[in-house]
Amino acid sequence: MKNPNKPKVNPLSRIPRQQRLIMAIRGGAGVGKSHFISSMADAGLGKLCIFDMERKGRLLRGVGEKFDALEIEETDELPEFIEWAISGDGREQNYGCFALDSWAAYFSAKHSEMLEAVREKTGDPLAQPSAEELAADQMILQNVLRRLCFESGKSVVIADQIPAKGKESKEDNEIGRVLPMTASGLEYFVDVMVEISLQERGGEITRVFQIVKSNSPAFEVGYEMTGNITFKDFLDHMRGEQALELAFEKPAESNVPEFIEERKPLTLVQNEMTIDDLIKKAEANGFKQSDIVTGARIYHNQPNIYHLTTEQVLDLDKRISARIEKMQATVAAEKPEEKSEEKPATTTKKRVA
Repeated sequence: MKNPNKPKVNPLSRIPRQQRLIMAIRGGAGVGKSHFISSMADAGLGKLCIFDMERKGRLLRGVGEKFDALEIEETDELPEFIEWAISGDGREQNYGCFALDSWAAYFSAKHSEMLEAVREKTGDPLAQPSAEELAADQMILQNVLRRLCFESGKSVVIADQIPAKGKESKEDNEIGRVLPMTASGLEYFVDVMVEISLQERGGEITRVFQIVKSNSPAFEVGYEMTGNITFKDFLDHMRGEQALELAFEKPAESNVPEFIEERKPLTLVQNEMTIDDLIKKAEANGFKQSDIVTGARIYHNQPNIYHLTTEQVLDLDKRISARIEKMQATVAAEKPEEKSEEKPATTTKKRVA
């Protein structure tokens, strides 16, 4: 239900004024996902806040100093922590970017709860959720991503895990593909998805960052960056490829107000009658100024008609107008009606001799 007291947002105030990058990184254990996330603290975006589902933030260098890592002890705490950081008291921390480590940990835990509920309901220990249940489950869980990626208005990195080989093909069944990327759904919320792996390049093991999905013209699918890559390297690549007009660090100035001021309906202001106007009106209709003085004494206990307020002058005008109408009605009643007298028609006949 619409709140009538809520100010009306000016749509022109929502034109983008600051660039940001929403990114998903996927990879196996030990490839450096958490290390890459912590590099956001050095990207010049402001203070980093990590929502730590795996409780590994304690192992990162700079935790508690360069950035915050909030340990999520229970799965249901994640939406509350995000709400706190984006809309609650956490805004006082002035976080400039966010990260979730990891989405797979949150999704798996909540999905397991749903699976357990289905099996308890059906009494079948091997029961699987239907396509409709999976879709409903994903829509509910993805509210976390929507809040973090869209409503925060900040750059975000979300860590995920690469599914086991062959898992994608198993998602196709006799019903059809249940949901694309059922265990993730990240491609709907991020600008780019990067797969991190350790590969042998030139006789050495190196870290490879490969773009596997992209909604950004700055990153083509298949584009690779190798080595000790940080989040700032991706920002620098965006700046170089697109010659961005919007800066990452500070929003551009805007003269557009955020809210539209409610326009009050125009009201017609009646011309105020002065005592001089009242005197002229009275004399034009057969009254005298003394009649006004008498009326001011009787009805308003004011002997000086020039000290009457506007309301009192209007009241006397109303009374005089009533007297004038009464007088005119009396005169009209006493005036005899003029009746036209009809003469009888006469005819003359000529005598015919």
